Amino acid sequence: MKFYIPLLALFFGWYVSAQNNIQVQPLLENLPMFDKIRDFTMDVKGKESYFTIQSPNEEVSVIVKSVNGENGWNMPTIASFSGKYKDLEPFLSPDGLRLYFVSNRPVDQGSTTLKDFDIWYVERANSTSEWSTPINIGSPINTEHNEFYPAVAQNGNLYYTCDCPGALGRDDIFFSSYNDGSFAEPISLSGNINTEGFEYNSYISPDDSYLIFGGYNREDGQGSGDLYVSFKVDSGNWTKAIPLPAPINSKYMDYCPFVDPANNILYFTSRRSQEPGSNMVSMDDLLDYLKSYQNGGSRLYKTQFDILSLK
Repeated sequence: MKFYIPLLALFFGWYVSAQNNIQVQPLLENLPMFDKIRDFTMDVKGKESYFTIQSPNEEVSVIVKSVNGENGWNMPTIASFSGKYKDLEPFLSPDGLRLYFVSNRPVDQGSTTLKDFDIWYVERANSTSEWSTPINIGSPINTEHNEFYPAVAQNGNLYYTCDCPGALGRDDIFFSSYNDGSFAEPISLSGNINTEGFEYNSYISPDDSYLIFGGYNREDGQGSGDLYVSFKVDSGNWTKAIPLPAPINSKYMDYCPFVDPANNILYFTSRRSQEPGSNMVSMDDLLDYLKSYQNGGSRLYKTQFDILSLK
C-alpha cells in the first residue's frame, strides 16, 4: 500500500512553522474512525478527559470519557449522563467536581419535548465518584435562546456563547459573575472581544486572567474560524483580542480551545486538511488519504504554546 510523503510526515509527526517553531500535533490518532470529534476538556492531573463525538449531520451528538493510560488516551466510553439527547461541549471545572455541558434535553424529566440548547451540569463528591443526574443551570443564564460552550474560572465566573438579545453580533461571548452561590445577570463582553460577526467557543483561564475564543472570518484572521486571545487588565477590562499565530490558526476552521496551564499545552479542534501530494493511482492510495488524520474532518490537536507570551 502506497504512502505519500506528506501523509507519512503527518502520522509521525509534527507540523513545524519555521518562523516561530510552533508545532501542532494530532491528539487522538487512535480514533481515525470518527471524523467529527470536538470540545476537549481535561482534569488538572491530565488523567481524565471528555470530548464530543458526532455523526456527520449531528443527528447523534454524545459526550465521551477517556482515561490517560500507559499508552496514551484510552478508547472512549459514553459518559454516564449522555447518549439519549444531543449533548456537546463539556467543560470540567478547575476542581474537577463539576462538569458543564450543553444539551437540548427536556428541562422536565417527565417530558418528551426537546428544548433549545441550554447549559447543564453534573456534580460529584470526588474524582472517583459517579456523576449526578444532570442539572439545568437555570435563569438568568438559560433563556428561550440558545446557550453554548460554557467555561468556568476557579472563582466560579461563567463565560459562554449566546445568540441572545443584547449581543453585538450574531453570536457573542457572554459573561456572568458568580457571587454567594448564584450567577449575576449576564452581559455581552466588550467590543475588544465581540464584533458584529460570530464569536464563540470561549475558554477562560482558571485564574480568570485571559480568554481564548473563536472568531469567524475576521479581517485579521486566516480566512475561516480562528482562535483569539484577550487579557484582563487591572481595571477588569479586556484587551483588544489578537489572533493566535500560525500554524495554530490556519486557513481552515480552528475552534474549541482548551489549555493545560501547568504544561503550557493548548488543545483545540480543527478541520484542517493535508494536500495529498500526488495523484491517486489506486483505491489503496485513496483510502490511505481518506483515513488519514488531517483529512478535513473535525479532529483534535495539541501544541506546546505559552499563551502568556502574547501578553
